[in-house]
Amino acid sequence: MSKTKVIEIEPITRVEGHGKVSIHLDDHNNVREARLHIVEFRGFERFIHGRPFWEVPTIVQRLCGICPVSHHLAASKAMDLIVGVKKLTPTAEKIRRLMHYGQIMQSHVLHFFHLCSPDLLFGFDADPAIRNIIGVIEKMPDLAVQGVMMRKFGQEIIKATAGKKIHGTGAVPGGVNKNLSIKERDFFLKDIEQMKKWAQGSLNIARQYSLDNIKLVELFATFNSSHLSLVREDGAMDLYHGNLRSIDASGNIIFDQVNYQKYNDYIMEEVRPWSYMKFPFIKSRSHLDGWYRVGPLSRMNTCGFIDTPEAGKALEEFKKLTNGKPNHMSLANHWARMIELIHSVEKIEELLHDTDLQGDDLVVRGERAEEGIGLIEAPRGTLFHHYRVNEDDLVTYCNLIVSTTNNNEAMNRAVTAIAHDYISGKPKITEGMLNHVEVALRAYDPCLSCATHAVGQMPLVIELYDSEGILVERKSKCI
Repeated sequence: MSKTKVIEIEPITRVEGHGKVSIHLDDHNNVREARLHIVEFRGFERFIHGRPFWEVPTIVQRLCGICPVSHHLAASKAMDLIVGVKKLTPTAEKIRRLMHYGQIMQSHVLHFFHLCSPDLLFGFDADPAIRNIIGVIEKMPDLAVQGVMMRKFGQEIIKATAGKKIHGTGAVPGGVNKNLSIKERDFFLKDIEQMKKWAQGSLNIARQYSLDNIKLVELFATFNSSHLSLVREDGAMDLYHGNLRSIDASGNIIFDQVNYQKYNDYIMEEVRPWSYMKFPFIKSRSHLDGWYRVGPLSRMNTCGFIDTPEAGKALEEFKKLTNGKPNHMSLANHWARMIELIHSVEKIEELLHDTDLQGDDLVVRGERAEEGIGLIEAPRGTLFHHYRVNEDDLVTYCNLIVSTTNNNEAMNRAVTAIAHDYISGKPKITEGMLNHVEVALRAYDPCLSCATHAVGQMPLVIELYDSEGILVERKSKCI
């Protein structure tokens, strides 16, 4: 009888959160199956129940220490609707946008310099003792310092707008609780030119890597898919607000300018027994063909243009790589991410020169509602927050579709593709081969702790295998 050998990559390194990859091989080391497993469960969608709605924007950002601002703002946008506010004051919206661009900046820099750059700079097969952030510091100290200083700048923006660098309280239902002083503005303006220069240098690194290794980039975990993001009414990329647009693998519109309050009419979620992370899909295309990607690569594919000069030019060059057609190369996420870094720095400069940031009209109220949905483009992709609140102001329903969840099927396909390309049939499995699998995952900058939530009954499955790899017993329960 054929025996199944199982290789496990646990934990997945240089990502946020805990997960593992299992690769099943036959007697000839051919890959039979490869999966990404999310092995932690946190359940924010359940224990948010019964909390006063005004606490939610502060509580939910505890999902993550890397992208708390994204959850803070998505929840705040949902709670704006609960308190009857459809339009914030100019000061409130621009303070939130500044906060958000600071978040995009610091998160993209963290991922590029600390998590993925060792693979790009040293090679996927490099000695793991060097292929890490310490290796970057030792071999390229100036580059490492730039990464640290750019991330610090983004975090200081967050602190000035949210009160703290991590888990701040700046956004409240209906607005914000502080403006930006002239002193704070000038503190950032003195360094903005340096940030633009460093951001452009980061873009050049990602761009040049892609062009110098174009054959690898074109083939590495590349597969056709649909893409989804928010876009502005004129089709421009907007990371803070907009309507939903989705395109298929050829670039044809699946739906466009959909008010995200109606997302349930277009998006469904599937649960599979071997992961705590859900599998969203587009209803009209079914769960078999309706999966999609989100994030920097998808935003480049779905938007018509970027409204800041340097990022706009960078997008035009990026699109030339595929002659204007959708780009499906997983490794192209790095190039796209650095285009967004440039865009964020440009937006920060634009906002710092806007006198509305010093306004005093911070909060508005309207007619109370029972339901609110807030969407935002988080660093890793489109983030959904959906709440219902009862007459006692307590949360009765919460559903979160986080960016990494939206990319679940894509990440599993990336793992499978790389396992087949680099591991299948090889007589010896090396650490470098396994790192190729992790490289494919890191292209999506997954935040696994953000993605571990449940709707309804979530199955916990325990499987017992004997020494021959044969399944002996399987137990499951719903939690």
